[in-house]
Amino acid sequence: MVEKVMKKREKKEISFFWAIVPFVFMIISMLFTVVKLEQAPHIPLLIGTAIAAIVAYYHGFSWLEIEEMMYKGIKLALPAIVIIILVGLVIGAWIGGGVVATMIYFGLKLITPSMFLLTICLICGIVSLAIGSSWSTMATVGVAGMGIGLSMDIPAGMIAGAVISGAYFGDKMSPLSDTTNLAAGLTGTDLFDHIKHMFFTTIPGLLISLVVFFILGRQFDGKIDTAKIDSLNKAMEAQFVMSPWLLLIPVIVIVLVAMKVPAVPALVIGILMGFFCQIFVQGDTLKDAVSTLQAGYVLESDNKLVMELFNKGGLESMFYTISMTIVAMTFGGILEFSGMLEAAIKQILKYAKNTFGLVTATIFSCIGTNAGCAEQYISIVVPSRMYLKTYLDRNLHPKNLSRCLEDGGTLTSVFVPWNTCAVFITTTMSVHVIDYFPYAVLNYTIPLISILYGLTGFKIEKITDEQVEYFKKKSLEGSVA
Repeated sequence: MVEKVMKKREKKEISFFWAIVPFVFMIISMLFTVVKLEQAPHIPLLIGTAIAAIVAYYHGFSWLEIEEMMYKGIKLALPAIVIIILVGLVIGAWIGGGVVATMIYFGLKLITPSMFLLTICLICGIVSLAIGSSWSTMATVGVAGMGIGLSMDIPAGMIAGAVISGAYFGDKMSPLSDTTNLAAGLTGTDLFDHIKHMFFTTIPGLLISLVVFFILGRQFDGKIDTAKIDSLNKAMEAQFVMSPWLLLIPVIVIVLVAMKVPAVPALVIGILMGFFCQIFVQGDTLKDAVSTLQAGYVLESDNKLVMELFNKGGLESMFYTISMTIVAMTFGGILEFSGMLEAAIKQILKYAKNTFGLVTATIFSCIGTNAGCAEQYISIVVPSRMYLKTYLDRNLHPKNLSRCLEDGGTLTSVFVPWNTCAVFITTTMSVHVIDYFPYAVLNYTIPLISILYGLTGFKIEKITDEQVEYFKKKSLEGSVA
């Protein structure tokens, strides 16, 4: 009976107008809810999902098909949800085990205020390059960096911007990164050709960021409040046993991932080490350690900064992000699998007459998908499907597309307040998008460099007709995972 009902509904092609209707409703409700009412972005996304479902139904899709689109969208986010859960456990276990306190304690002794922003950016870049994950880097080194920077009276937005810039540099350039592999795979580009091609936009972006952080850091030269730092160190010493040996835990996790151990088991090992350190090093009970994993670490202190730094983590702290991810992907699933995104991007392609127009369209399509679907993976997947044939038809090497996907998709996800990446950052580092936006220099510099290359033709590689046929066969016939 269900099959008969589904067959009776004749599907109609979705026009550009109808394709953008859900976006318009979602963005209007998002602006009103988040800016005016100062509420979470979940409800606006649900409104967008409802409007998208109505549009899809009007164009001939059955309710069962619309449900399946939402389930497919959620399925795409399951790997990210697993990582989110593990990151919450890592933060709790490493705080409870004294790892974060140890990193802050020794960081305060080694890093000067004037060089802090530049240094934390480089450290996050190295760690993220080694482990291939910006999220894991921000949740560990980033959290510790926030503690160090705040104790030096450096604004939270500046610290977060430096952490994000470094973390996303490493994530983007790491052969272990999921988004890097995704962009290369979907376009039929060799992974290391993709990474080498990204050097030309990413390295200049990093150098510009480091110059900016060096200049910003000069204002903090000699302004360190030693009394405040001494107070913080004493407060940490009263709460935690700190030892350089505890620094082996993050080092071991980095080494494991560098040895190509998958991120999930590597993070689990990090969680277990932190868990046992809370019991056997910090002297807490088994009940305390389990409670930390579930609800986060809880302490009482006269030092307000210590309270802010260490009362966090645990599985429950990630529920907001997890629910946000699920809601966002129901919206994104309907948009993608109903063909609404394809309809919108096809309209954009009509104005992309030359290479500059095509590169610009790709970058802005990735940004728009980040805003509309609230997930960086979709901002890579959908534009790759929509633009690959056009790149090949214009004799452009697909690595030009894979680079644009990362420049426009991976990096700009942090600027959309309701995107899962921005929500993750806000949750883990307690800094709002508005505060860190001006200082996430790498993330908005690289897309501009990429567009400039499209305009000038610099490092835009072309291919022969024979190579075009090879890539079409490789990419368009489904041989790319």
